[in-house]
Amino acid sequence: MRTQRPLFRATWAAAGLAVLLTLSACGGNDEAEAPQKLSETEHNKADVTFATDMIQHHAQALSMVDLTMDRNLEPEVQELADSIRAAQSPEIETMSGWLQEWGEEVPSTMRDHVNGGHDGHGDGEDSSMSDSMEGMDDDMPGMMSAQDMDALEKASDAEFSDMWLTMMIEHHEGAIEMSETQQDEGRFKPAVDLAGTIIESQTAEIDTMEKLLG
Repeated sequence: MRTQRPLFRATWAAAGLAVLLTLSACGGNDEAEAPQKLSETEHNKADVTFATDMIQHHAQALSMVDLTMDRNLEPEVQELADSIRAAQSPEIETMSGWLQEWGEEVPSTMRDHVNGGHDGHGDGEDSSMSDSMEGMDDDMPGMMSAQDMDALEKASDAEFSDMWLTMMIEHHEGAIEMSETQQDEGRFKPAVDLAGTIIESQTAEIDTMEKLLG
């Protein structure tokens, strides 16, 4: 018995220390992983970046949708293009309103350069997609280059649909990446909520496009 007591006591001491270390570690993780506190009225730099960049990102998607006009597309592809226009046009207006309320500059977009942002029809001037992207930021995730947009615009009817779907999938993946960053770093709750909507809707559209390609 004398030889067993020290071992018994040591075992309980070790167990107690392990419990204390576990509780301490759990408390530290909770504090480190505390989510960003959201506000219905206050915003931060991440919110401004999200709205500014996503306006330009959405505008390029709408320019890609504009290129579907007067094309002989499968009904499913045309329906998808119409759905993208219906969702993203109002989102641009919403984000522009936020920037104005915050006293921030609303960025110009490639659609402004082409035609003042109206349905892809210009005033008769010959303007290529590369011209419309002059000064635009194409470093955002999923953004097409001027060369990509020109290639899509000049694609034959036989090539256009698959090219458009492939490019739009990449474009949507970029928007989802930007939206995930907003969810992690944003403070303005309506902007964080919009990011969630973009993730949900564009993930579903990617699934549709992949099926159309496959």
